[in-house]
Amino acid sequence: MLDDPYRDVDLVQLYDLDNPGGEDHAYYRALADELGARSIIDLGCGTGMLTRSLAGPGRTVLGVDPSRTMLDFARSQPRGDAVTWVFGDATALPPARTADLAVCTGNAIMHLAPDELPTTLAAMAGALRQGGTFAFETRNPAYREWESWTPEATYGERVTPVGQLREWLDVTEVADDRVTFDAHNVFPDGEDRVYTSVLYFRSAERFRRELESSGFTDVVCDGDWRGGPVGDGSRLLVFRARRA
Repeated sequence: MLDDPYRDVDLVQLYDLDNPGGEDHAYYRALADELGARSIIDLGCGTGMLTRSLAGPGRTVLGVDPSRTMLDFARSQPRGDAVTWVFGDATALPPARTADLAVCTGNAIMHLAPDELPTTLAAMAGALRQGGTFAFETRNPAYREWESWTPEATYGERVTPVGQLREWLDVTEVADDRVTFDAHNVFPDGEDRVYTSVLYFRSAERFRRELESSGFTDVVCDGDWRGGPVGDGSRLLVFRARRA
């Protein structure tokens, strides 16, 4: 997980433009307020858009990410000094057992390989106080979203702060729950900067088992940001669990 897939400064500048906060950010902010969380961890914080919005008087926020490029960008943004930024993955967290809330947003948990998921969940449990909450979302495998990631369906051209780009996705392998795809970014000079990502599409049942075996209880899984039920038509699985 420590290999930096977002090492391109030009493309990191576009990340927040491509991934604006919406229902997801509102959900996590409301959850933090509902819990009265005074200490929050944002694992896979990226450019820190949500992380910075969680910070406030009387609340400490820790943003953790394996991309130095993303963290450098996050630090430079307004209110970047309100957050403590940590380079690394979940294993960089001390087992302090003091955090009230830990989140992992933007489907970041899907980047974890099978051998990394149990280690990550155990580290999150170790960082939370007893009764602390871990919340995250992931794409629902039953929705089979990767089938729409074809060059024809995803092709686009746009003018950006780094010039006019031509962009598309291309799935190169589907094996069990693992989907590998290339993101093409063609710059005005014709250079195609291709970034390969691997995502793991895990079922709600799989996550429930993994959470419970890592020391979590009271696992809740919703099918959308408004608490709707999970079905094959649910694009997302939204989880909350408490450290036992």
